[in-house]
Amino acid sequence: MNVSNVGASAGQAASVGKDKTLSQADFLSLLTQQMRNQDPTKPMDSSQMVSQLAQISQVSATQALQSSFDGLSAALQGNQILQASDMVGRNVVVPSAAGTLRNGGLDGAVNVPDGGGQVLVKISDTHGNVLRTISLGTPPAGLARFHWDGTGDGGQALPAGTYGLAAQAGDTAVATYVSGKVTGVGMTGSDGVYLDVDGFGGALLSQVAQIN
Repeated sequence: MNVSNVGASAGQAASVGKDKTLSQADFLSLLTQQMRNQDPTKPMDSSQMVSQLAQISQVSATQALQSSFDGLSAALQGNQILQASDMVGRNVVVPSAAGTLRNGGLDGAVNVPDGGGQVLVKISDTHGNVLRTISLGTPPAGLARFHWDGTGDGGQALPAGTYGLAAQAGDTAVATYVSGKVTGVGMTGSDGVYLDVDGFGGALLSQVAQIN
């Protein structure tokens, strides 16, 4: 019996381990080779062999479970896109500190807190200059909608483009939203389903505050 073959088999296992991950079949093949070439005066420890077999079985089971989870995740994502596709053509309200003025004006909303007081919406140019202030009075808590017709405080028509939005309820700054039509849906790698909103761009489905 050539005892040096046992060392060679162990070296092969180490070499394969560096190059790639051993599969269950690779492990069993190497283990069989070791058993065939073991030193009869120093046989392999049976408890060690059982432990190694248990470990490789556990790894295989974990890999199979991960593969099942990946398949389930892909199926759920596909189902989410199909459900979100029903929103194409509908108007949604999404959070934004800017809006796009078009021929029909600009529609938006303000998130009014309880007891917020008088609500003012300020529309500014790209330099931060306030061009129009819209008073919404004292609406109840929740989303208060507003429409801007595209004119400044002096009544002059302003050109189409992107304008900044800011709002306050009493002395407290509050979040602003814009309204737009959904033109398409898609899926990101980690954040889930997103919507293409006309005049806004991409918005995550989880960001939608209202659907009209």
